[in-house]
Formats: sequence, structure tokens, C-alpha cells
Amino acid sequence: MSAVQTIPVATAAADERIAVAPNWKLVWWRFRRHRLAMISAGLLILLYLVVLFPDFFSTQDPERTDARQAFIPVQMVHLFDDGALRPWVPAIVGKRDPVTLRMRWTTDPRRKIHVGFFTRGESYRVFGLLSTSVHLIGPTDPAERIFLLGSDRLGRDQWSRIMRGTQTSMTVGLVAVALSVVFGVVLGGISGYFGGLIDLVIQRLIELLQSVPTIPIWLALSAALPRDWTPVQVFFAITVILSLVGWTTLAREVRGRFLALREEDFVLAARLAGCSRMRIILRHMVPTFLSHIIATSSLAIPVMIINETSLSFLGLGIRPPAISWGVLLQEAQNIQTLALAPWLLIPGLIVIVTVLAFNLVGDGLRDASDPYSH
Repeated sequence: MSAVQTIPVATAAADERIAVAPNWKLVWWRFRRHRLAMISAGLLILLYLVVLFPDFFSTQDPERTDARQAFIPVQMVHLFDDGALRPWVPAIVGKRDPVTLRMRWTTDPRRKIHVGFFTRGESYRVFGLLSTSVHLIGPTDPAERIFLLGSDRLGRDQWSRIMRGTQTSMTVGLVAVALSVVFGVVLGGISGYFGGLIDLVIQRLIELLQSVPTIPIWLALSAALPRDWTPVQVFFAITVILSLVGWTTLAREVRGRFLALREEDFVLAARLAGCSRMRIILRHMVPTFLSHIIATSSLAIPVMIINETSLSFLGLGIRPPAISWGVLLQEAQNIQTLALAPWLLIPGLIVIVTVLAFNLVGDGLRDASDPYSH
């Protein structure tokens, strides 16, 4: 009899907890039941750790060149050595082909380069402040070089360059979407709340931007950037270009929500309480569909990443010596180079996995923020 009474009590306690929980907590409870979205979120957290500490995850300086070590193949990591857990990679020996004069790389089974975690290597600065030489993974002998993902035509380590490119590409996508959200929420909110001539002007501007093909706009604006700009200036310019074109869809959605909310009782109560218009918009109306904005933003980030990668791949976005996924994929433009070094396509695989992870997280957030989904 007591067990039967315990079940209704537990159910009532769960119902009460749900009834008093804020909206963000309800979204989180629904989101964590989406297993693929949770796995993707973990992967994205790892990628943004690389964004924060790219040199820590690198094995060497990504700008270090040595033409004598060009197109070294991928060195596979072996975990066990003589039955003990001691990671190592086989040493690579090069021999020039007397006919083609091309270097041929083979593994030397008699020589092993042992790999360790939290090893000492080339020094770097964390956030430009703290100087250290600790790397997550690297050779136990600092005099050795390892190429976990091979090297390019200049002998630069592909693994280290991907770590640095992850910082650039992921940051561009995040910052561009953040600016787009600001533009979309502010302009869309003003358009939907005030209406009249302001609404007419903003909607015509949105229609103008949406009627012009996106790719020619990016190509024209990117080609107009001065060639003597530093990589940092080009980085911020590409970010602004992507955000100026990507805010229109969110602005339309925000306008529609505001048209429906501006006649609600809580908005009228805020007006009678003396709240300013911007306070009503930002403190009362926007939070009602903040979860929708977050879900839309998570789906927009991969689009921005692909756009930046495409522009850089075409030579119109971020340019060397800066490193991004698009800049790395420029190495794969040559068919002959691609046939000799297929590992140069690994940045493209990373782009695919990252975009897929963002889409899965976006789908999970969209389902979790939708009160009518099951």
C-alpha cells in the first residue's frame, strides 16, 4: 500500500518541478534526451577548446617550413611497444627517385619515435600573456619531428596547421553569426514593434538584399579588399561581410514574432508601468522566443563556416600567411598534388564533420525549444 502511495507523490513532485522550472531548464531537459545532439555538442566543445588553445594542441610551429620534408605521408600512431602501453610512430626515410626526381618516403621499422602527452616543444603564448612550451601530444625527444597528418609541399606539419585553421574558421563563423543575430533582432524587432514607415523601409531593405545573388556579393566585396591589408584586417572584413548578408532571414522571423506579441497583455502592462520601448523589446519580448533564436543561430554557424571556407578556397577570403580551412584546401586544388598527397583533403573532412555536428545540435535545440514537439 505504501509503494502505491509513493508513485503519485513522486509524480506530483516531478510535475511541480516542471511547473516552476524556467524555460531554459525545460529546453535543457528535452535537449539532453537527444543523444546525437549531445554527442555533437561534445565534439563542438572540443573544437572550441582547440579555438582557445590551438598551439597547445599543435605538435610544432605551423609556419615552420622545410622543403626537404615535403609531402611526408601520415604517420600512424601505434599504442603498444613490446607489450607495454608506450605510443610511438615509425620513422620516415626519404629516397629520391632517379627517374622522376621525386622524393619517395618509406617507414624505417628499426627506428621508432616515441610519442607522449604534455610534452615539451616550441614555446608559445597563451592569450598573448603566459609563455609556455607544453603541448598536448608530441615526441618525447624535442629534437624529433612527427607528422600525424602528413606534411604539405613546403614541409609544414598538416596537423598543426589544421589546429590553427580551426581557430580562424570557427571564430569567423561564431562572430559572423553573433553580428547577424544582433542586426536581425534589433532591426526585425524595430520593424515589427513600430510598424509604419520604419517597417516599410526595413522590409524593402531586406527584400533588396535577398533578391541579389549571395555569391556575387561575397565575391565582389571580398575582391574589393586591399591586397596590402594584414591578415587580421582581412579576418574582420570577411566577418563583417558575412554578417551583413546573413541577418535578413532572422529579421523576418523576429518581425513576425513581434507582430504577434505587441498586442499581448504583458506588453500593455509594461507600457502602463512606464517601460521604455527598447526595454519592452529587449527585456520582455525577445526573451519569449530566445530559445528559437539560439536554435536558429546554431543552424546558421555552419553556413557561415562553409561561406568563409569557399571564399578562402577561391582566394577571395582569408589569404596566406593566415591559416583557415579554406586556405588549407587551396593546397588540394592541384590534381597532381592531390594524387601524390591525398591527406591534404583532411581539412575538407573536418569541415563536413563540423557542419554535421552543428546541424545536429541545431536540430536538437529546435526540437527542445518547440513546445509542440514530442
